[in-house]
Parts: sequence; structure tokens; C-alpha cells
Amino acid sequence: MGSSRDRDSEGRARNARPRDGLGRPLPYGAQGVSRQPEGVVRTPEETVGEAQALLAAGKPFHAHEVFEDAWKSGPHSERALWRGLAQLAVGLTHAARGNAAGGARLLRRGAAAVEEWAAGSGERQPYGIDLAGVVGWASELAEAVERGGGPVDARARAPRLRGAGPS
Repeated sequence: MGSSRDRDSEGRARNARPRDGLGRPLPYGAQGVSRQPEGVVRTPEETVGEAQALLAAGKPFHAHEVFEDAWKSGPHSERALWRGLAQLAVGLTHAARGNAAGGARLLRRGAAAVEEWAAGSGERQPYGIDLAGVVGWASELAEAVERGGGPVDARARAPRLRGAGPS
């Protein structure tokens, strides 16, 4: 009996449906947003720049993919940093999709991971990332999402990685 699941060239399950700007699956044949290529090795500066551009464009799901690549390919000592930043991007994704509880939870989890990494490493601005500003942004957004409950505008609420506040 054959599987009806989409598979990539190596046989792994991979949903081939097009996706919207927030990573939600669309019907087959619909016009979607191009996906981020997976497994790309970038310099940390390229990672931050590409993720910031995607966040500013209202595509936090795609920014998450860029951070995930850094988490998986970067030095072990930085994995918690990139994982925390990926969680923040997913938190914004959930908040933009209207999932207030999941969004707030991931924003707080990502902020805690970034804070913990900074405390352990002694780095406050790795690769120019304003970690204190990003953590403050995440905390404020988590509170706003919990109060408001509705979807947020991902573009308007995107963080500025290299400077406090929205981009």
C-alpha cells in the first residue's frame, strides 16, 4: 500500500502544498509564497541580515527557517542563541495567526533562551544583535497578545534585531 504523503527526493515526508506568508498551507495549485531553502549555511552576519529582512517583510515563519539553519549548522556553543531566536520568530508567527496562547508561550520561551545564552556566554550583542532589546520586544509583545487575543500584524510588530523596538 503506497503512501499519499508528499515526499522529497530522499523519501522524507515533506508537505508540497504552497504556503502563505505566515507558513500556513494553502490548497494545492494556489499561488503561495516561495519557501526558504533548507540547510543553507550562512555566516552569522548573513543569518541576521536575511532574518531581519524577512521579519520586516512580515514573514516571521521564513525568518524562523533562517535561524533554524544557523542553529543546526553553527557552532555548538551558539545553538541556544539561534534556537531562542527561532522560537521568537515562531512566537510572532503564532501571534500573527491569532494563536495568542501559543504565540505568548513561544515568545517567552525564546526570550528566556536568549537571556540564558547571553548570561552564560557573557555576550550582550553577538553579531550586532541587541539581545536586551529583542528580549524586551518579546516580553512586550507576549503581554499585548495575551491582552488583545487577536492576530497581530507581523510586519508592524517585527523586532529590530540590531536595535530596540519594531523594525
